[in-house]
Amino acid sequence: MPQPSPRLADPVAALRARIAALERGGLAPAHGPHPFGHPALDGALPQGGLARGALHEAAGRGPEVEHGTAAALFIAGCMARLGGPILWAMERCDLFAPGLALAGLPPDRLLYAEAGRVEAVLQVMEEGLREPALAGVVGEVTGRLSLSASRRLSLAAERGGGLAFLLRRSRRPDDPALEEPCSAHTRWRVAALPSAPPLRRVPGLARARWRLELMRARGGEPGEWDVEACDATGHLGVVADIIDRSAGAVPHGGPHGRAVAELEYEYEPEPEYAPALIPPAGRAKMRRRA
Repeated sequence: MPQPSPRLADPVAALRARIAALERGGLAPAHGPHPFGHPALDGALPQGGLARGALHEAAGRGPEVEHGTAAALFIAGCMARLGGPILWAMERCDLFAPGLALAGLPPDRLLYAEAGRVEAVLQVMEEGLREPALAGVVGEVTGRLSLSASRRLSLAAERGGGLAFLLRRSRRPDDPALEEPCSAHTRWRVAALPSAPPLRRVPGLARARWRLELMRARGGEPGEWDVEACDATGHLGVVADIIDRSAGAVPHGGPHGRAVAELEYEYEPEPEYAPALIPPAGRAKMRRRA
């Protein structure tokens, strides 16, 4: 097959760049990537992270679609790793600020906008994305979102260069509106998973876990990962490969070969409340074993 001559290579590249500039309205290319710091996630995205100057979308799975708690914390972690203020627009203010702070986004970095209607939320987002002082803009949208509306947000994000996120919510877990076409650069679905107990008999105290599903990535491949929820710095954790194994299947040295000290607690009543008829030898005790 004939190869293009060196003299034609540069004009072709220049023509492609000109076409891309026309599609962006003459704007400069989007800013560099915003990596997760999670090798599997960054490797699935074409730029090695979330594209700045672009629109992204996240929603829950099943019953979580209505409140979108895990999706909101996922977005908060993404925004926490940026520097600068974040605008969060919504129809009604039902955010739990301490929860966002645990995901790395403290209240002093947040600007809340209670718009009342979906149309107003989109207008606030569009205006916020034009403001260069904002590092990112989040908008909560309930129900249907037209392709033209999402396209306007994408263009506004390209102009401002900030990170834009749509949090999609619905009262219907299987709402077909969430599957309609959208101009978002990436589309995520976040579902909560049971957390692993740090101690065998103390469930629910470990770091929360999510199942992240990348439904669409422009220039990338869809995928699914089990991760630990965002920490106080906004970073996701890597779930150990023993996630699906029972507690009894973990070797005595632990998953990483180190000796693990395990505490077993059993209830022992205080002396003043313990019945006098119960002999001391019959009382439950706390034991420690390695």
